[in-house]
Amino acid sequence: MDPEDKKLLEETYKLVSENNSMLRTVKRSMQISRVMSILYWVFIIGSAVGALYFIKPYLESIYGVYGGAKTDFNSILENFKQ
Repeated sequence: MDPEDKKLLEETYKLVSENNSMLRTVKRSMQISRVMSILYWVFIIGSAVGALYFIKPYLESIYGVYGGAKTDFNSILENFKQ
């Protein structure tokens, strides 16, 4: 192997090593980004479900009041018809 080929091979090796380290960094960054994105959506969906669970008793009482008002209104309308 002549010196010029050897020098070219060493430069290629350095470039390959540099590219490999950059690709590993990019891959690690993408994995961290993917995990953070999953955690973000789990937090958003979990917060929505938790809020619904927390608000459910209040919603049920509002529905009960609405249902009672509806039956009262219907009975008043029936009284007016008679």
